[in-house]
Amino acid sequence: MFKIFGDVLTSLKVKGKKGRIVEPLSETAADEPRVLCIVQDTTNAKAVTQRLTINLPASTSLKQLFDDVSAKAGYVNGTFELVWSNALNNPDQSPLDYTSEKPLSDSGFEPGKKNFLHLTDKDGEQPQFVSDESGTAESSGHDDSTQERIIGPPLRENSMGSGDYSHYSYSYSPILGKSETGYVGLVNQAMTCYLNSLLQTLFMTPEFRNALYRWEFEECEEDPVTSIPYQLQRLFILLQTSKKRAVETTDVTRSFGWDSSEAWQQHDVQELCRVMFDALEQKWKQTEQADLINQLYQGKLKDYVKCLECGYESWRIDTYLDIPLVIRPYGSSLAFNSVEEALQAFVQPETLDGPNQYFCERCKKKCDARKGLKFLHFPYLLTLQLKRFDFDYTTMHRIKLNDRMTFPAELDMSPFIDLEEEKSPQTESCTDSGAENEGSCHSDQLSNDFSNDDVVDEGICLDSNSTGDKASKAGNEKGGWIYELFSVMVHSGSAAGGHYYACIKSFSDGQWYSFNDQHVSRITQDDIRKTYGGSPVTRGYYSSAFASSTNAYMLIYRQREATRNAKFLEVHDFPKHIERLVQKEKESEEQEKRQKEIERNTCKIKLFCMHPVRQVMMENKLEVHKDRTLQEAVEIAYKLMDLEDALPLDCCRLVKYDEFHDYLERSYEGEEDTPVGLLLGGVKSSYMFDFLLETRRPDQSFQPYKSGEVMVKVHMVDLKTETLAPPISVRAYLNQTVAEFKQIISQATGLSAEHMRIVLERCCNDLHLLHVPSKTLKAEGFFRSNKVFVESVDAQDNQAPFAESQLWHLLDQHANTIQLYVSLPEQSPGLQGLRCLHQKAAGDPASQEDSCESTRGSSAYRKPVEAILEESTERLKNLSLLQHQQLSSCTLGGNGEGLKSAEGSDLETIESPSQETELSASVDNRELENRIPPSDAEVPLQSEERSDSDVNNDRSTSSVDSDILSSSHSSDTLCNADTAPISLTNGLDSHSITYSRRSKAGEGKKEMWDTAEEDSGTDSEYDENGKGRGLARYIYFKAEPCSSEDGSGDGQKSLLVFVDKRITLAAFKQQLEPYIGVPSSQFKIFRVYANSQEFESVRLNETLSSFSDDNKITVRLGRALRKGEYRVKVYQLLVNDPEPCKFLLDAVFAKGMTVRQSKEELLPQLREQCGLDLGIDRFRLRKKTWKNPGTIFLDYHVYENDINISSNWEVFLEVLDEPEKMKSLSQLAVLTKQWKPSQMKLDSFREVVLESSSVEELKEKLHAISEIPIDNIEFAKGRGTFPCDISVLEIHHDLDWNPKVTTLNVWPLYICDDGAVIFYRDKTETLMEMTEEQRNGLLKKESSRLQKSGHRVNYSPRKEKALKIYLDSSPNKDSSQD
Repeated sequence: MFKIFGDVLTSLKVKGKKGRIVEPLSETAADEPRVLCIVQDTTNAKAVTQRLTINLPASTSLKQLFDDVSAKAGYVNGTFELVWSNALNNPDQSPLDYTSEKPLSDSGFEPGKKNFLHLTDKDGEQPQFVSDESGTAESSGHDDSTQERIIGPPLRENSMGSGDYSHYSYSYSPILGKSETGYVGLVNQAMTCYLNSLLQTLFMTPEFRNALYRWEFEECEEDPVTSIPYQLQRLFILLQTSKKRAVETTDVTRSFGWDSSEAWQQHDVQELCRVMFDALEQKWKQTEQADLINQLYQGKLKDYVKCLECGYESWRIDTYLDIPLVIRPYGSSLAFNSVEEALQAFVQPETLDGPNQYFCERCKKKCDARKGLKFLHFPYLLTLQLKRFDFDYTTMHRIKLNDRMTFPAELDMSPFIDLEEEKSPQTESCTDSGAENEGSCHSDQLSNDFSNDDVVDEGICLDSNSTGDKASKAGNEKGGWIYELFSVMVHSGSAAGGHYYACIKSFSDGQWYSFNDQHVSRITQDDIRKTYGGSPVTRGYYSSAFASSTNAYMLIYRQREATRNAKFLEVHDFPKHIERLVQKEKESEEQEKRQKEIERNTCKIKLFCMHPVRQVMMENKLEVHKDRTLQEAVEIAYKLMDLEDALPLDCCRLVKYDEFHDYLERSYEGEEDTPVGLLLGGVKSSYMFDFLLETRRPDQSFQPYKSGEVMVKVHMVDLKTETLAPPISVRAYLNQTVAEFKQIISQATGLSAEHMRIVLERCCNDLHLLHVPSKTLKAEGFFRSNKVFVESVDAQDNQAPFAESQLWHLLDQHANTIQLYVSLPEQSPGLQGLRCLHQKAAGDPASQEDSCESTRGSSAYRKPVEAILEESTERLKNLSLLQHQQLSSCTLGGNGEGLKSAEGSDLETIESPSQETELSASVDNRELENRIPPSDAEVPLQSEERSDSDVNNDRSTSSVDSDILSSSHSSDTLCNADTAPISLTNGLDSHSITYSRRSKAGEGKKEMWDTAEEDSGTDSEYDENGKGRGLARYIYFKAEPCSSEDGSGDGQKSLLVFVDKRITLAAFKQQLEPYIGVPSSQFKIFRVYANSQEFESVRLNETLSSFSDDNKITVRLGRALRKGEYRVKVYQLLVNDPEPCKFLLDAVFAKGMTVRQSKEELLPQLREQCGLDLGIDRFRLRKKTWKNPGTIFLDYHVYENDINISSNWEVFLEVLDEPEKMKSLSQLAVLTKQWKPSQMKLDSFREVVLESSSVEELKEKLHAISEIPIDNIEFAKGRGTFPCDISVLEIHHDLDWNPKVTTLNVWPLYICDDGAVIFYRDKTETLMEMTEEQRNGLLKKESSRLQKSGHRVNYSPRKEKALKIYLDSSPNKDSSQD
């Protein structure tokens, strides 16, 4: 995988990849400027997007640049194109010429800067990969040094200091694909690298692979999906015969009974090896392979204890599948140097003496003894596990030992075997307590014991177990235990996690390969030596901390024995059932390849279409092969959009479309037979444009769209009816003049170009009159997609300045008018006011007086307000009714003079009376009266109101509410009086404009102009004399009843309100007064957001500009806030209740008010709304921070001066059992709770008031309430939020008891404010002893209590999931296994 960089540099004068001589550069080449090229691969040729970085001298030719890119990307030169990254936005810029000898400096490249290029398809075809000339895995592994090359551009002699991106201190050999090695990788599902390493090792083991091939699957006996051997067979066949770079392992893991979550669990590769071998043994019962695992991997050893006095020896025979070797002995600061040292330590006996003496059965007493292990038989395939994962008892964490441990390529195991011991007769296993209970450091090192008692513990979920404990005979003499290394499983990372890969030697060619998931590459012995770990120089206790984290974890050796060493089965030697399986997998792979080829050549692009019948814009994804013609693509899109029943196919066509700008870029006339791949510029993962399936009526013809044109939507304005027609689309060029543009519009609309006025809406509400005929459209601000308004009838209005013309007023009105849904109070008392309003609109003065008298007579339910407010309210109502009366006999703008700028005037009379409008208004008023039923009861105040002024406490400013972030009204929402939506040629118009939202403006609904409040610097709608503000300019307001489906949807009475968003909140509330029936000071406005949250709007001098179309508003009865007032939520603090925080009511506090005054105002509300009959000195108010009680407010404190107050403020109300003890700010009130460990019980909270912050005074007060001696009191601060709940099973040890401090306001307590929680106990009281049953019962009780209160029980880190292979049940059937 790596090649020493220094060796490469010394061989640079030999032939390179293509046989050319790499000559050394001159000495001055180091001073030559260099060009940094960053190439982004935008093709779909590779699964992962590649980014190449190349640093070349400025004199390098373009041809050489292409050679370097092709070498680095792995593409055939000439099958791809290089374009500048900005060429995507500039189609006229041509690709670079791959045959040019021009230097980079003359080709647009800038030395010293980053030059960004895109690697793209050529002529719609993806780049071709460099052809592979390798054979199969067994035939192509020979080492050819001439084939080795360095990834990247050809190296030059000055590359060491030139800035080339090459690393010269590390082995650097290429990661070769299957074309070079012949081997197939395995795809990592997520964290299955440990599985891939083991599977590749088993695949490269000839004896295992051949035996697996000889096993034949009987489909009638087992489901192939759950058969582990069958899925391994399929996988091995794919690894041997597939042409893919890597294959999936999902079928194998599915046969394990794993679901997708298992892919995200990383396990130990040695643990997986044992579990999988056990599973295979269970599956291979009653077959030829039943004893395969034991024959290949199982060895024997003897565990013995020998008395040193009489020589009596007690022993037993154990089997093993792998040998665990200790890296660093327990308690030692040095690690073993080599595997041989670790093996010697493994069999080194230990002496049992002193307190560890062994009880000898023959001597009948405790004697000194020798305990140890002896190898009796080594397996054919020897597995050594290097125990690099350990536990640090100092830090109490798992650690990884990265110490250096060497291992030989050839291992002689004869010094570690005792052949004579194996020949001795086997006696009964030792049952002596001395051998069983002492547990030496060797007896617990065995990684596996294939006895009946251990099978289920290995992670196999079975209903029955088998023994399979057969020991194979060795038949080897003392010198025959020679093993050669062929697999090294490497772990890179820490004890918390990492990555596995395998270095495996092929028995076919003797070459080492790195199998790193889907990447397979050739490596050398130097790379194997790098897996020793540690540092080759230092060796000590701390060497591991500074060593490489990449090191060998498992080693697998094969015994050298000519009679047993097998070769891989060749394809022509496969059994018949394997041949059939190979053919089946080959056909499946070919089918998959054909399908992927189709996918690679399929263009996928967004498709839009305005349905000609439903008039809704539809969106879908068009998938069409690149070789299909445009006409065939139209047929596919036609069926995809389900237009068969709407219109014929010849009424549809595909055009290039920019959905973001709503712009038709071009049409494809005469290109119906052109392949789609050419029109789209090849197959790409994404496109910078979309397709629109355009439709037309049979009597229409399609309009051609040319590149470079801009699209303009033209709205014709009728000043007489004050309506706007639906848009008509025209196209023009940016270099055309305004005069030429008028001629285009005249042809499209039939309007006269002589008196035509064109108004361009450059952005939202920005209206610009095109009055200079010679200016180009580009100079006027036209872009891809534009909207204009045209008018050419009213010559008189044409003479007026544009800003004062009726045209401007009409467009300005529609641009700023928004639609709101207003939910009225359920029991609104405003019906009589509405009747009065309707009767005035009908022109009946007598009924007006009667109705108004009736209204005044029915107003007894209103609470009295200050006389000045009543007078101002009456004046406001009279003014409002006068305006309504004038409106009932007038219409807007009949002669074009009704819309004038009214700055400085109070009210303008609107002329042009109309009898038709009076009759229509009368009818509609009766309808409105019927839709809103009468109700006289007053709605109670809501308890969970919120304000939208939480952030900014100074409500006198005129900034937009910080909580209101929605966009303003779209200028596309316009008024259309009598014109219904029509289907236009381009199919876009009905989608882009909403016509009918205000189409009933002339039908006599209540409609009026009123004045808005100017920015007065105050949030009251009244000045100091109680007069209404904001009558400075005309504001549009129209309201009509709407059904609950249109409004809130909850059955409430609702209004559909059209209003100019420049109106202030104060003026808006004044307009709503007749519908509510109470003055604006007696109801509140709440804005409803998408999540149904409501926020109160209180800044009366701010406009509705932050509102947008279809926003919802809720009106609630209740006194609105005046300047200096704040709405406060009052919660009751119940320190000893399970839920200590209980909402009581909403109150209003004002700046300058004392705490006692606010308590006096709360008394009647507490009595009426909450049923709390309290004396003023029997409760206190205190700060509330979320659920934590804080500072206690004293009666003489003043809001804003002593206590910071803000909108939506929250306070605690605490009922006192005794007179208030807090008299001064210097006092400190803490909440204490006694812990009684002998009873496993916590007492209730008791408040302690301290005169200072001294610990001594705290202990004195605790002594007074508990009678615990002062010297025995220990205390601890509670953790978390109030009430600082903690389990009684944890409190005794988990809290920081008895901190070494003298005052409470220092570290680690920091108790500086009221409300802190302190636990205390008697240190002489012992903890209650409990049985396991009592503890479990208390644990359940505490868990239930703490979960109900919302506090955590304790910290429980995520447990590592056990590795299991499920044979007879899946995880969901047997969840207890985990």
